[in-house]
Amino acid sequence: MARVFGRRSWRPLRLALVGVAMLGAAVAVWAWWLSGWSLPEWGWGGTEQASWVAGIVSGVLGVVGTVATVVGTVVAVRSSRPDSRRPSGADRVRVGRIPPAAASWQNRQERLALVKAARAGRTAVLTQVLSGMGGVGKTQLAAWFAREVRDEVDVLVWATAVGRDPIVAAYAEAAAACGLVADGSDPQRAAERFLAWLEETDRRWLVVLDNLDNLADAKGLWPPANPCGRTVVTTRRRDTSLNTGGRTLVEVGLFNPAEAVGYLTRAIGDRHRMAEAAGLAEDLGRLPLALAQAAAFIRERNDLDCAAYRRRLADQRKQLTDLLPVEDELPDEHQATVAATWSLSIAAADTARPQGLARPVLEVAALLDPNGIPTNLFTTPAVRDHLTARRDASQPVDEDDVREALGNLHRFSLATLDGGTLRVHALVQRVVREATAESDKPLVAVTAADALWAIWPAIESDQQTAQPLRANTASLRTTSHLYLWDNDSGGHPVLFRAGLSLGETGQVNAAVVYFRHLHATALAHLGPDHPDTLLTRNNLAASRGEAGDPAGAATAFQELLTDRLQSLGPDHPDTLLTRNNLAYWRGHAGDPAGAATAFQELLTDRLRVLGPDHPHTLATRGNLAYWRGRAGDPAGAATAFQELLTDQLRILGPDHPDTLGARHNLALYCGRAGDAAGAVTAFQELLTDRLQSLGPDHPSTLTTRNNLASWRGEAGDPAGAATAFQELLTDQLRILGPDHPDTLATRNGLALWRGEAGDPASAVTAFQELLTDQLRILGPDHPDTLLTRNNLAHWRGRAGDAAGAVTAFQELLTDRLRILGPDHPSTLVTRGNLAGWREEAGDPAGAATAFQELLTDQLRILGPDHPDTLLTRGNLAD
Repeated sequence: MARVFGRRSWRPLRLALVGVAMLGAAVAVWAWWLSGWSLPEWGWGGTEQASWVAGIVSGVLGVVGTVATVVGTVVAVRSSRPDSRRPSGADRVRVGRIPPAAASWQNRQERLALVKAARAGRTAVLTQVLSGMGGVGKTQLAAWFAREVRDEVDVLVWATAVGRDPIVAAYAEAAAACGLVADGSDPQRAAERFLAWLEETDRRWLVVLDNLDNLADAKGLWPPANPCGRTVVTTRRRDTSLNTGGRTLVEVGLFNPAEAVGYLTRAIGDRHRMAEAAGLAEDLGRLPLALAQAAAFIRERNDLDCAAYRRRLADQRKQLTDLLPVEDELPDEHQATVAATWSLSIAAADTARPQGLARPVLEVAALLDPNGIPTNLFTTPAVRDHLTARRDASQPVDEDDVREALGNLHRFSLATLDGGTLRVHALVQRVVREATAESDKPLVAVTAADALWAIWPAIESDQQTAQPLRANTASLRTTSHLYLWDNDSGGHPVLFRAGLSLGETGQVNAAVVYFRHLHATALAHLGPDHPDTLLTRNNLAASRGEAGDPAGAATAFQELLTDRLQSLGPDHPDTLLTRNNLAYWRGHAGDPAGAATAFQELLTDRLRVLGPDHPHTLATRGNLAYWRGRAGDPAGAATAFQELLTDQLRILGPDHPDTLGARHNLALYCGRAGDAAGAVTAFQELLTDRLQSLGPDHPSTLTTRNNLASWRGEAGDPAGAATAFQELLTDQLRILGPDHPDTLATRNGLALWRGEAGDPASAVTAFQELLTDQLRILGPDHPDTLLTRNNLAHWRGRAGDAAGAVTAFQELLTDRLRILGPDHPSTLVTRGNLAGWREEAGDPAGAATAFQELLTDQLRILGPDHPDTLLTRGNLAD
């Protein structure tokens, strides 16, 4: 390592010498300028000119030489003359013991930051503060630095700064060793004498204050600023005061992935036991102390390797004390286990103002996601009431108290505050969980769940908001699932909200997996007949439908209805809700007429049980109207929605979401009944109201923009529709993200209307890109994925590849028959498209036969008056 110390007394002389040399050069150039920037001429004139220029230069060089002689003499004298302030006795003074290097010492990137900061001390910064959480290796870095520079310094003091007395004692010992005081002098006076000497001496010195975690202990004992000296401090604190007043803060973090694996490899020393070493490094959070102690534990047990250790570590029933060496087996002179390392920091943070809050806040955080907890969770009434009870204070805990407690966790490096997010190392969390009293664990878990539930938005708007909430719920389930189920109250609502969030943000397959696991858990805790067990079945069935299995959803709801009728009776709200869901998925499974019939029967019972003005009765009327339209009667659907809207305006008011939803459906079916221009006008008016009541970024506002753009195209303005879809896509990418179902639907609309506006090749490219993303996000069997395949095949034909369209529709028909069955409306539509493109590809006879077979099935399934049946009859006539 390059030298980081310099002698203060030499520097002015060096600067003077350089200054004189520069002056001489300037004079020489000036003399040349006087000569007209020309070389001396031959003859007497040239000789004369050269003489006086040479005289000037010679004089300047003489001055430079004289100054150099003086400087050399001064330097020689100062080097040979003993300093009156230099320690007497031995040439070097050493106080305290530098900890030895760890057996598997890791060259870390932080050491470069330390050296850089130390070199800066030549001009400004003389104190380097190594700050970081317990166990990151601050002491090892400070010891490495001390060993690197010890041959450069005359006085080196290593003080273990765990209190004020050890610092004073180290300074007093150094003062005596330097001959500044007599042995046995008063320690405080000796320390003051030593500090005064450090400020004045030109001898090189280094003072290390290791583990200065209580800054008050060093008040009045910070080594002074002196270019000949350096101070290194290690601390878990990161108060802003540590980065001011001639100090620079060097953040010491975790090992990076390569450093962590490299450390384990060297520490274990057996390549045959390194399977899953990278995974173990991540499990331990790449914390140097934890890696060292885990490696020692593995090394001493011949039957254990990294993979087996990972399995033990993942077992939440095991305590950390069962997975780390006992105290007399700790490696590298460690003084404490991982768990004990943080106990002092937790205690110190808990005693800082506001007292008694840091520990209970950390107990809540210990159950949540180590990668990020929203800080507004801790200011919810649920957490504040919990903290008030834990502190047992008459004064309620307010939001400012909570923010101060979070700040204390940050200052003591127990957590990291990053804007609106709190991060806590996973091992700190585990230590805190294991230290929490068993009697307190259920209450802490429920408090965390209540807080998550409180900050969860009613409507999922984007992944950026939803994902952290789901991640924190997942961590809570892992750490505390036993406390989130109760035989009387059932499962905590946040467990169900997390699953619904997956579906609302487009992760439909993940939602199926989630609710399948939640149902198994509910069965184990509550039994098959508990309302919450039945609720998980409801959510699982709905998720199956959203994931592209409407027939499976309908079957599951039919089975659920049987059980709810038996356990709850026919008029229970949950029974009626199940009938609603069964009818809905029956329609999506290809039986819109059956759905309309089921909703008509449900409406009769809701009118009897709830009355005509109940919101659920109104909702059933809306569903009945919708499926009437889907069954081939768009004009009847429009009339029914108009009647429903009149009642909703009277009962719910114009701004109620259900009223706005009825206006949406009314506009939709006006368009489907043949009035595209009327649909445009109605959607434009609805958009104005939604902008006013909900704002531009609300999902319902974005949906209205989608429909307005689509009907603008249907009304004869495909270019305007494409432009509107492009503008909508820009906003949805910002608000919802690229993977949200609504964003994907907008891309579908944009591709469609680009094609209709005269650019079929662009439509093909856009649909192909959309299909790639839908296969990744939704899977191959999702209805939206199948719809995109339909559109891609169509525009491939419109772009001039009729044969390719036929092939694509044939492949799509195979999958729709497998997924939806032969009688589903979408299957019938695919058969119609296949027949049409067979004709375009030069097979009119085959097309006619296909249309005739299709018409036969449509008459049986849809009836003679359905729009799709009429369309097929028209194709046959053509």
